[in-house]
Amino acid sequence: MKTKVLFLFSLFCSLVSFGQNYPLSSEAKISVLTCGSGEELHSIFGHTAIRIQDNKQGLDMVYNFGMFDFDTSNFYLKFVKGDLQYYVAKSSFEVFLYSYRMENRSVYEQELNLSSTLKQKLYDNLEKILYSEERFYTYKFIDKNCTTMVVDQINHLLEDVTIVKTGNTIESYRHVLNPFMDNLFYQKLGINIMFGYRTDQPAKQLFLPIELLQSLETTKINNTKITSKTEVLYKKNDLIQAKSWWNSMYTFILILVLILISNQNKVYLAFLSILGLLGIFLSTVGFFSLHREILQNYNILLFNPFLIGVVFSFIKLKTSWFNRFFYFILLCFVTYLVFMVNKAHLFLMLPMLILVVLILLRLKNRLLKKVEIIDPDKKV
Repeated sequence: MKTKVLFLFSLFCSLVSFGQNYPLSSEAKISVLTCGSGEELHSIFGHTAIRIQDNKQGLDMVYNFGMFDFDTSNFYLKFVKGDLQYYVAKSSFEVFLYSYRMENRSVYEQELNLSSTLKQKLYDNLEKILYSEERFYTYKFIDKNCTTMVVDQINHLLEDVTIVKTGNTIESYRHVLNPFMDNLFYQKLGINIMFGYRTDQPAKQLFLPIELLQSLETTKINNTKITSKTEVLYKKNDLIQAKSWWNSMYTFILILVLILISNQNKVYLAFLSILGLLGIFLSTVGFFSLHREILQNYNILLFNPFLIGVVFSFIKLKTSWFNRFFYFILLCFVTYLVFMVNKAHLFLMLPMLILVVLILLRLKNRLLKKVEIIDPDKKV
């Protein structure tokens, strides 16, 4: 009986202490950590976190928004659909910094000039989120990510929209994002194919880690800068950066050239079928996906679902249907080129467009010859 009482008492004490936070000392520091690009798709655009350090209390923790679990059931389906649940987690600063050093990713720190009251309020709020249902949130690429969540926390703390994007707000989201993928060509190609009209709008919203870093350097509270300086905790070593020989524009052009010079109908038809199926996916994904970035995707003018019609009409020797599809697709391509004139991914898509036009012209000529051989009297 005595053992049970002691157990219940210790459990009660642990629950009480669990629900209370340490009062931060006057020496406590709160800073924003900005991490550079990584080599994995989910780390290309960097990361933002909040560090709370209080040497008097033996506290040095990092709060991470933007955590996710690959083991989530139907992970990829939920990611495409846009209802994948991300969450907040914390770790020791030592572990945090070590992991980014191992990944050879730069880490920058900006200490926030906040009063002791505001520091305590932010700390309490982060702990409250960490141990409540608020810990989980639905990720949105532009609207709700690790950076926007940190910005929201600070702006809410200051009871005003103090931190806003500074610098260039004229370029499109696509223009802003593409330089991050210069060394990852196929990721760049895939993302530009998937992204629709919204990413061609002016990038006025602060949503990238590096943008937050730059904005904090100029943000002021009561005519005082919110951060005095930016410290480099770790600088990426460019000499040990892994570079892939295959993940480049050159191998992509080589593949397209090989398809063209193969001069095989089967290769041409297979290539057009793949593009057509991709077009069907792009034109239907908006019906079930919650990602605003992939809606109104005009890339279906290039990855045209009617290419499937070209394939079937060629196989069935239906010249009239082939011609209908042929001229309709050419009209789509002309429209696409006009629309793409000022877009960031024009030259990324141009090689594929040229190849498809050349293939269609070859198939058209071959179909006419086939029909003439089979039925010389038939009008084509």
